[in-house]
Amino acid sequence: MPLRFRFGADDAARCRFAVSPLCETHEAVRTLKRSRRHGYHLPWLRRTRRAVAELDLSELWFFMPADGYTPDFLGPPPGTPFTSPASFEDELVLMRATDPAVAHEEMSRSLACTPGAAGSPLGRMMLGDPARAVRRLADLTERAWHALVAPDWPRLRAVLEADVAYRSRRLADGGLEGLFADLHPTVGWAGGTLSLTTPPAPLGGLELGGRGVLLMPSVFVWPDVVSGFAPRWQPTVIYPARGMGALEQRPVPEAAVTLVRLLGASRAAILTGLDEPASTTELARRHALAPSSVSAHLSVLRQAALLTSRRQGHQVLYERTPLGTSLATPSTTTPTPSAP
Repeated sequence: MPLRFRFGADDAARCRFAVSPLCETHEAVRTLKRSRRHGYHLPWLRRTRRAVAELDLSELWFFMPADGYTPDFLGPPPGTPFTSPASFEDELVLMRATDPAVAHEEMSRSLACTPGAAGSPLGRMMLGDPARAVRRLADLTERAWHALVAPDWPRLRAVLEADVAYRSRRLADGGLEGLFADLHPTVGWAGGTLSLTTPPAPLGGLELGGRGVLLMPSVFVWPDVVSGFAPRWQPTVIYPARGMGALEQRPVPEAAVTLVRLLGASRAAILTGLDEPASTTELARRHALAPSSVSAHLSVLRQAALLTSRRQGHQVLYERTPLGTSLATPSTTTPTPSAP
């Protein structure tokens, strides 16, 4: 029997997307612990091998049972809008502010999934002083962020934001049925109910009660879907982002020359440099071009379906489409598998 989120009249209007560097850090840490490792992660695993060797992640892994519950305070879902995402530092402040009583309850629930864990020396130490445990886990999370995720965050964020743009179009074209149709093989939608069958999802159903669902794409959660529904937060589904295969692709010199011949030097530079969404002003500064010239180039690239644009506050941000990404990051001689 899968976990079921039952939608009421107001829940569809309160579904939203978010991107979380804190949650992505914990999913990266969890990826290192998994016995199943997918090809999408192998280049990252090789690149971070030295950094991993210098980290002792045992205390975080202690609360990440393979078949059980991970404390919700390790990854509080973002409360900020997708268009104004919180930084890792802001999210870490929220994690550090966890009530010790809440931390004790959630750590106890997590350790109960592993026989003998609560009574082990580490378990007794963590449960005996939950405030100190929160500090230790937050400090370790911060070190993991800087060592494992921060160097790649601009490219990771671009993949996550591209996924949200794709999902938003699916929602606009087909409603919730269209949105959930290809989210993940273990996710289903029927009769106003969202079903998750990924183990170890708890059994039963949850009435959303007007809270809706927070959807968070992740590069590192693959191949699973993770759900969270702590009473104090919006019910959350973390799912694998599309386009992960593009992360490790690099343009080879011959391809770069061909792209310049196709688009011109300035347009090729703008397209290949858009690893994360950027405004006309930022692109003009980055490429030492007049804003009017950049605006003209962006217009051509958008008309060619290589870029999309969206408004964020007072700015218009430009980002590559999947077609634009395939041109800007062509495969090298060692192809990388494409994500679903």
